[in-house]
Parts: sequence; C-alpha cells; structure tokens
Amino acid sequence: MNSFLKTAAKAVLAVTLSVAVVGAVPVAEAAAAPAVVAAPMSAGDGTPAGAVAWYQAHNGSTAYQGYCEKAAENAYGTTGVWASANAHWNGASPKHAGDRNPPLGAFVYWNISAYGHVGISDGAGGFWASSVNGRIGHVTKAMGGYDYFNNYRGWTPPARPHQ
Repeated sequence: MNSFLKTAAKAVLAVTLSVAVVGAVPVAEAAAAPAVVAAPMSAGDGTPAGAVAWYQAHNGSTAYQGYCEKAAENAYGTTGVWASANAHWNGASPKHAGDRNPPLGAFVYWNISAYGHVGISDGAGGFWASSVNGRIGHVTKAMGGYDYFNNYRGWTPPARPHQ
C-alpha cells in the first residue's frame, strides 16, 4: 500500500474511533463536561502573568489580611520563603529603590509597619496586594498607584521568590 493510502486509512480509522468514543458518552454528560482550553499561563505558575492572574482570581478575598508576603509568594506558586515583606525587600536584589515604573509581576514594597508591605505590579503604574480596602484588590495608577500606601520603597524583579 502506498504512503498516501496508509495516511488516508489512518485518518479514516481515527475519525471512526473518535465518533465511536463520542457516541459512547451520553449527551447529558457530554454537555456538562467543561471545555478544556490551554492557557498561555495560569495563576501561580511562577510567571509574572501567572502572579497577576493569581491576584485576579483572589480579588476580594480577606484570607490574606496580615499575610501580604504569603499572598505575593503564593501568586508565584511558592510559600515560606521570606518571613515578611521587609525580609523580602532586604534579601532580594537587585533593588530599584524609589522607581515607580516596575514591570508586570515585579514585587513592589512599602515601609508601613515592622513587617512592611508587598504586592505585585500590574505593569501599568498600579499593583495588586492585600489590604486594599481590607482585602485583596487592584490599585490602578488613576487611584493613586504606588502612593496608595505610605512610604513606597521600590521594587525587585518579577521572579519566583527564593533566598
């Protein structure tokens, strides 16, 4: 059999098997099954876009009040790396002190308490963080950007936290 006929035979077999498998699933179950769509990133996947997606998925949550560092680490798919936002700022590098133009997913810091505060840059002059009106929220540049909290420190590069 030549290669064209072999390829055609395989295609017919694949279609036949596909129809047989689809036909074996009751229509009600097939309709209820969620569509599977491959995403370019997902929340907490270790990428800057994934970190922002994590915050978006947790928008409005009060579960991270007082745990801003945990939220920032969870957004990158890890936890327990730094004890506080201040420890993260002190240990991470390079630091961009005072710079208000961090890229998407960069860690942004404030010196507002003994533990500090950290969030994730949206790449457009705003950020995602806990403690935005008492919950995880998004502060846009129009809402005051990095001046939303007092004593902005700067930013460190977007990356999965590590010591």
